Amino acid sequence: MTRYIDLSVATQDSPSEATRVKVDLLDHRTGATVLGLMPDDFPDRMAISNETVTLTTHTGTHMDAPLHYGPLSGGKAAKSIDKVPLDWCHGPGVRLDLRRVPPGEGITVAHVRAALADAGHTPAPGDIVLLWTGADALWGSPEYLTSYPGLTGEATAFLVEQGIRVIGIDAWGLDRPMHRMIEDYRRTGDRSFLWPAHIYGRTREYVQLEKLANLGALRGATGFTVACFPVSLAGAGAGWTRVVAMDERSDESTHA
Repeated sequence: MTRYIDLSVATQDSPSEATRVKVDLLDHRTGATVLGLMPDDFPDRMAISNETVTLTTHTGTHMDAPLHYGPLSGGKAAKSIDKVPLDWCHGPGVRLDLRRVPPGEGITVAHVRAALADAGHTPAPGDIVLLWTGADALWGSPEYLTSYPGLTGEATAFLVEQGIRVIGIDAWGLDRPMHRMIEDYRRTGDRSFLWPAHIYGRTREYVQLEKLANLGALRGATGFTVACFPVSLAGAGAGWTRVVAMDERSDESTHA
């Protein structure tokens, strides 16, 4: 029997979001008048409801497309979210336990290599790599925006150059927190501190899944499949994504 694990956060107005989410509700009774009718015209005096939602494409669990990183990737026009190949969005999942990396610090190649060794896994093209930092425990609080580690540019290159197209993280962003990157840039004048994981996507194509959750609910580092199909927004640099892990193993065959 397949076990489904939701690896997404609910899209909502939250202190953990950098921008507000506004939801305007058209309720069941008012819905009747929009249709030129009255509530009494419908069974139970109720028509149908609707919601108008105002938010960014980077709100909630979402996928960043290559276009988000820059107009070109590898010298070619960078793909918008509606152009991301669907076969990138379904494949074997690999959870890398990086909870030892302190908030604000960079997840290095050495960290990734050690986590892969712990998982007993060699990266393969088509793998969907999920970085488990534990930062999703802060979801719902302002600290979620500032207290997590981020992938370095070198570690991003290490994964992508082995054929990885999708890298996800259970934190607000794949790079280190904004304030840490900006502080380091202002202190040194070194531009390489600014969004290195994102900017690597100008060299080789890959996509990011940000604001994942529940990676601790997976029964192992491997042995599950991930589906992460983004909403197809024409020309956009990101799209909201329901990320789901599917584990078909029996309880007897799994281990932590």
